[in-house]
Amino acid sequence: MKRRFWFYLLGLPLACLLLLQSWYFIQIWWWVDHNPSSTAFMRAQLERLQEKNPNAQLQQKWVPYSRISNNLKRAIIASEDANFAEHEGVDWDALQKAYAKNSKKGKIVRGGSTITQQLAKNLFLSGERSYLRKAEEMIITYMLEMMMDKRRIFEIYLNVVEWGSGVFGAEVASQRYFGKSAASLGPQEAARLAVMLPNPRYFGRHLDSNYLARRTGLIVQRMNSADLP
Repeated sequence: MKRRFWFYLLGLPLACLLLLQSWYFIQIWWWVDHNPSSTAFMRAQLERLQEKNPNAQLQQKWVPYSRISNNLKRAIIASEDANFAEHEGVDWDALQKAYAKNSKKGKIVRGGSTITQQLAKNLFLSGERSYLRKAEEMIITYMLEMMMDKRRIFEIYLNVVEWGSGVFGAEVASQRYFGKSAASLGPQEAARLAVMLPNPRYFGRHLDSNYLARRTGLIVQRMNSADLP
C-alpha cells in the first residue's frame, strides 16, 4: 500500500513531466524544417483581444530568412542579444549583469534573456513569472539549441515575435509601421523596430517616444558590430 502511495505521489508527476518534455521535443523536431503556424504567446494574445472584440484576429505573415533585411537582423542582435552567435542558448554574463543592475535599482530594469530564451517562452509558455516557468524555459532553450542551428532559431523568432497589439513577425511590422517589406528596411527603420521589442504594445502606440528615438540612434551605431548567423 505504502509503495503504491509513493508511486502515485512521486512517480505520476514525474511521468507527466517527462511526457510534457517529450511533447516539447517532438514539436521542436518538427519545426526544424516546418514553420510553426502559431505560438502559445500568440494564442494567449488572441484570446485577450477577443475578450474585447470577438472578431479580432492576429496579423502575421511568414517570410523566409533571406527575405528579411540584414539591417533588422543586426539591429535585433545589437539590441537584444549581442552574443547570440556565440552562446549556447543562455548568456550567463548578461544574466549576471542584469541581476546586478536590477538589484541596484530595486526593480526589473534589464532582462538578460537571449533570443533563444525569448523564443522558447513565446513558443510554449505562459507570461507568468516563477522559478518553475524559468526552469522550463531553460530546458526548452537547450532543446532548441541542440536541434536547430542559429539561423533557424533566428528565422522563427523574426516571424513570431510581437511588434504591437495583434502584430506578429517582421513582415507585418514593416508593412504596419513603414509601409514596406521586411526585405527593404533601412538601418534607422530596422533599429526602431528592434527597440520596440521589449515593450511592443506601448511603443506601437507611442512611435514618437523620445526614448525610442534616443535608443534607435544608439542601436544604429552598434549594428555594424553584430554577427549574423
